[in-house]
Amino acid sequence: MLDEVAVARRVLGLVDLTRLGAAETAADMGSLCERAATACGPVAAVCVWPQFVSQCSSALAGTGIRVAAVANFPNGGSDAEVAALQTRTIVADGADEVDLVMAYHAWLEGRRDLSRKLIAHCKAACGPGVVLKVILETGVLATPEAVREASLDAIDSGADFIKTSTGRTPVSATPEAAAIMLRAIRDRGAEVGFKAAGGIRELAQAAEYLSLADEIMGRDWACPARFRFGASGLLDALLNVIEGCDENEPKDDY
Repeated sequence: MLDEVAVARRVLGLVDLTRLGAAETAADMGSLCERAATACGPVAAVCVWPQFVSQCSSALAGTGIRVAAVANFPNGGSDAEVAALQTRTIVADGADEVDLVMAYHAWLEGRRDLSRKLIAHCKAACGPGVVLKVILETGVLATPEAVREASLDAIDSGADFIKTSTGRTPVSATPEAAAIMLRAIRDRGAEVGFKAAGGIRELAQAAEYLSLADEIMGRDWACPARFRFGASGLLDALLNVIEGCDENEPKDDY
């Protein structure tokens, strides 16, 4: 029988609390940072637009909560220099992590070298100590073969994490894509993490992804350094399960 409270506590520390709406404000970011340090423990990170990195880094200094920002988001453009410049700016402003959208359109058109180059340029732009999470957009890649090959390309190009989705496409994270991605990490023998993002709002959904990671990678593998959930509404669901930690905050879908 699923111990919902234990699972919710485990998931809580793996959440990248995300706010990527079209009209975010500095006040919204202040609320996000306050929310990230819950009464039941902190989330792993906040994930925001690049222009809010400095504010969030200052607000979360000393908390252990990391700051991530998106690059080449959400469309996955193919200009490696532009993406690398965005990445350098994000890092200079104090981010701990960069969530980069792979040039998945180019990849699907057969220009895989261009996609690999973009990832490699952005990894170099991260410099030491900054984590690069590469978003594959698995709902658009669509086929199991494409998801696996894109996963391997991202890993081989320097990704520290591979991530399912932006949350902006009709199909976002799915357990099927997650399993393929986790097996790609395992088969490469790579020290690479996995992030499920897009449409994960309930504890039962999160538990399914954790179960996959436990099965494929081993029970002790899924920790904040190797496994994340990109979500906003999920936090409310977790806190509603953990006794004494109910919160009711606005949600977005990213």
